[in-house]
Amino acid sequence: MPPSSHPQLDGRPEPVNASAIIHDGQGRYLLHLRDANKPWIWEPGCWSLLGGGREPQDRTLLDTVRRELREEAGLVIAGLEPYAVESVIGHDGTHVPIQIFTGRWNGDPNRLPLTEGVMLAWVRPEKFPYMTMLPSTRTLLERHAAEYPAPAHGPGAGGETASAEGPYGTVLNVVGVHLYLERDGQVLLGLRHPDSAYAGGCWHVLTGHCEAEAAVACLVREAYEEAGLVIDPADVDLVHVVHMRERPADPPRIQLFFRAHRWQGTPQLREPNKCVAWRWWSVEALPEPIVAYARTAVEGIQTGRRLYTELGWQR
Repeated sequence: MPPSSHPQLDGRPEPVNASAIIHDGQGRYLLHLRDANKPWIWEPGCWSLLGGGREPQDRTLLDTVRRELREEAGLVIAGLEPYAVESVIGHDGTHVPIQIFTGRWNGDPNRLPLTEGVMLAWVRPEKFPYMTMLPSTRTLLERHAAEYPAPAHGPGAGGETASAEGPYGTVLNVVGVHLYLERDGQVLLGLRHPDSAYAGGCWHVLTGHCEAEAAVACLVREAYEEAGLVIDPADVDLVHVVHMRERPADPPRIQLFFRAHRWQGTPQLREPNKCVAWRWWSVEALPEPIVAYARTAVEGIQTGRRLYTELGWQR
């Protein structure tokens, strides 16, 4: 809902709009991607906070933000607290004050019944510079992140402090997610920047590492952040798993490959420091050089005879 303002008798506008900074206490922020091709809405195509304008039934702005969270995303968050009053530029060029609240939540945004916009996603502050958002939103979130830094260790399932090490005798595995897109017998590959820490100058599928999030949620987030592709989690299937260790000193990795049957958008170079080109390649004539385990997975997906591959393990 676009901001509006009602002037007080002294000429200063009183906030009649409310938004919420929702974070998980571990450094992630829940952001809302608004529709891009609707110029009449507020912040079209931008990542923003959930919220909206006060309505007659709202006794307070706290009522407003609670109602907006329920209506837009089915969210009910206990303990919302006032954080700041921020000024944004309204459609008519006037400065509009918005009451900002803050609260904690740590669920899966892909399970929320989103009624407005494109998607909800967990985002860490280091991603903000690469996202389309109003400068005032970015400044606000970065200020909050600086005031409430993430703890060194997150809480475990039972509320205890989670250790960076697993149970005695185990080795933690890194989880990677990979997007397999195929159209007309061609698969989408990206050419990694020559200065990339991993596989510089090689072709690879769109990929990312899981943070404190579900694998499909990570895939959806990475697809948008890296290539501007919007994917519904319901349109995603797991099609291959590679359990690998490239060198004995490296941590073992579980590489999950998901096929998206539908998507919105055309691949864009949104992170040119990581990927310098997107191209569709025939699955029968993959380019060289290509990341070895990606070729193995693509070939496994094509044959349809195996879901799982092991690489680099000494027998």
